[in-house]
Amino acid sequence: MKKDEYFMRLALKEAKKAYVKDEVPIGAIIVKNGKIIAKAHNLIKKLKDPTAHAEILAIKKAGKILGNERLIGTTLYTTLEPCAMCAGAIILARIDRLVFGPQDLKTGACGSVFKIINNKKNNHKVKVRKNILKEECADIIKKFFREKREKSQIIF
Repeated sequence: MKKDEYFMRLALKEAKKAYVKDEVPIGAIIVKNGKIIAKAHNLIKKLKDPTAHAEILAIKKAGKILGNERLIGTTLYTTLEPCAMCAGAIILARIDRLVFGPQDLKTGACGSVFKIINNKKNNHKVKVRKNILKEECADIIKKFFREKREKSQIIF
């Protein structure tokens, strides 16, 4: 779907904002009826908050915009497979659809490491589409951590 690529590119713009702020470059967009209702990027370091993931921040904003804790009829676009915390929030918010970039082989909760999204025991099911703009989304994360490693090896 071309619209998924379009919105994922906007999520990537959010990830680039995180990158500039020296945050792990993850971005998220929430869409309802073809319109963006929330966007966010990681702000963990800035807010000194381990829960300040892009997905969580976008979900909070969307809830305020819609005036409801249930985000029914929405799609969440995120540049990396959500972790367990974010996957739980997606289910609790009743988000209908999740579109993400690459799988996260360390903490992914949509089947890569954990299966929280669409676990048989959950009463809410989420339509999932993965690997959208996989390379672009993975590249910014790889670049961020490569630069971190290079900086840590500089000897004064």
